[in-house]
Amino acid sequence: MVAPVTWILVTLGQDGSAHTVDRWMEIGRFNSANLIEPTVWLIVGGVLLGLLGTLRVSPVGPIVAGLLLATPYLGLFFAPFAVRNRIPADWEVLGDPLPLRLPLENGTLFLIGLLLLMASFSGQRWRRWPASVAAPGPAETANPQEVQDWPPAPERDTAELTLGYPKLGAPEPPPQRAGGETPWSAPPRGNHPSKGTTTELR
Repeated sequence: MVAPVTWILVTLGQDGSAHTVDRWMEIGRFNSANLIEPTVWLIVGGVLLGLLGTLRVSPVGPIVAGLLLATPYLGLFFAPFAVRNRIPADWEVLGDPLPLRLPLENGTLFLIGLLLLMASFSGQRWRRWPASVAAPGPAETANPQEVQDWPPAPERDTAELTLGYPKLGAPEPPPQRAGGETPWSAPPRGNHPSKGTTTELR
């Protein structure tokens, strides 16, 4: 089904483009709006071929379509007159002639068929779709201690910051003396001669 539809779309696009450009050359001026219709036919044919060649469906479709499009051109090597005569030349679409022999003779059908065959044997087509990976649950999450930075950051000093000198303990009280004593009531302690000894000056 895809092969004949593609053949028709390509024929409409090529024939319309060729006649439009030839007409511009004859009259010496152009109107770009005349190319809209053949361009639409070519766009539809290109999208159809792109979907057939790139979608990950069974490769049987592209292989069959590629063989059907490429085989008529290969037949020109062996029986060109027979192949050409088997293609209808009196078909019309919307009142316009449909020259199906045009894409055959200029090699467009062979090119499209070869592209479909190459897309069918591409390694990407035969690969399976990647399996979706489920998101890890709460129990599968990594241990926070295993993902922390290494080396671990040093512990911060929790002591209160002050602008003055560091606080010291309470000062020790001065020594208690017996009642009535003052620091000057007794001689200072040190290396002094004991009582009963005198020092004579000579």
